[in-house]
Amino acid sequence: MLNLQRLAIFVAVVDAGSFTAAAVTLGQTKAVVSFNVKQLESELGVSLLVRSTRRLALTDAGERFYQRCLRLLQDAENVLDDVRRDHHGLSGVLRITTTPEYGAQVVVPALAAFSRLHPRLRIQHVSSSYHADLISERFDVAIRLGQLADSSHRAALIDSFAILPVAAPDYLARHPVGSLTQLAQAQWIAHSRLSSPLSWQVITPQRQAVLFKVEDAATLMGDSAAALLAFALHGAGVALLPEWLVRPAIAEGKLCALLADHQFPAQSIYALYPNTRHVPEKVRAFIDFLRERVATGG
Repeated sequence: MLNLQRLAIFVAVVDAGSFTAAAVTLGQTKAVVSFNVKQLESELGVSLLVRSTRRLALTDAGERFYQRCLRLLQDAENVLDDVRRDHHGLSGVLRITTTPEYGAQVVVPALAAFSRLHPRLRIQHVSSSYHADLISERFDVAIRLGQLADSSHRAALIDSFAILPVAAPDYLARHPVGSLTQLAQAQWIAHSRLSSPLSWQVITPQRQAVLFKVEDAATLMGDSAAALLAFALHGAGVALLPEWLVRPAIAEGKLCALLADHQFPAQSIYALYPNTRHVPEKVRAFIDFLRERVATGG
C-alpha cells in the first residue's frame, strides 16, 4: 500500500524543484527526503525523476504520477476535513480564485462573512484575469464569468448578469449613439481575451434577435474589465461591461448606458470545482452560501 507521507514528499520535491528546497519546506533533512523518494520509486518499479547536478525533471511516468498524487492527496485532505467538521465545524484550507473585479466586489465580502461563520477554516483568495488550473494550482473553487470552456471540472450556477454598452458623457457629446448603426460605428474598447469581442447577438425592442457587429477594429483593447472601465471613464469610447461593475459610475453620471431598450446576452456566473469522488463539505457549504448571498443581494 502506498504511503501518503511519501506521496506528499514527492509532490513537495516536484513543487520545490530540488531535494534541498523540499527539505526546507518540509522541515526535514535532505537525506530523509531523498530516501523517501527512492523508496517510492522502488515500490512503484519506475523512475519518477531525472536527477542532474543542476535540476530535477519529471519522467513521463513521473508526470502522470504527480498529477494523480495531487488528486489523491486532495481527496485525503478532504476526508480529514470532513471528519474534523463533524466534531469542530469546517476546518482546513479553502483556496479560491476569481477575477479581480468580481472577486473584490462580490466574492471577497462573501468570504469575509463565511469566515466569521467558520472561524477554524483558513481561507486563501487569489485574484487573476487568467484561468488557473484547479488541480495543479490546488484551488478548491474557481469563480468564472461568461461562457465556460470545455472542462473536466464540475460547475455550479451561481447567478447571471446583464452586460451593457457604456460610454462617458464627453465621448457621447462628440459621438452621439442613438441606434444600433451608430453603436456599430462607434470607437470601441474591446476585451482582448474574448474570442469575438466585437460581435454579439442582440435582442431589439421588437424582440427580434439580430447579429450586431462593430464595423471597425477596436480603438483600444485591454485584458481585464477594470482596464476597459478605466478607458471608458476617460472618454476613450464604448465598452461592453457587466451591469454590476458599471452601476456606480452610471449612478454618479460618469458613464451612460446606451440603447437601454436593446438587450445584449446575459452572462452566467459559475463556481467550478474539481471532479473528485468526494466533494469537500467546505466547497459545498461555500457554494451554497455564495449562491444564497447573491440571490438576496447580500
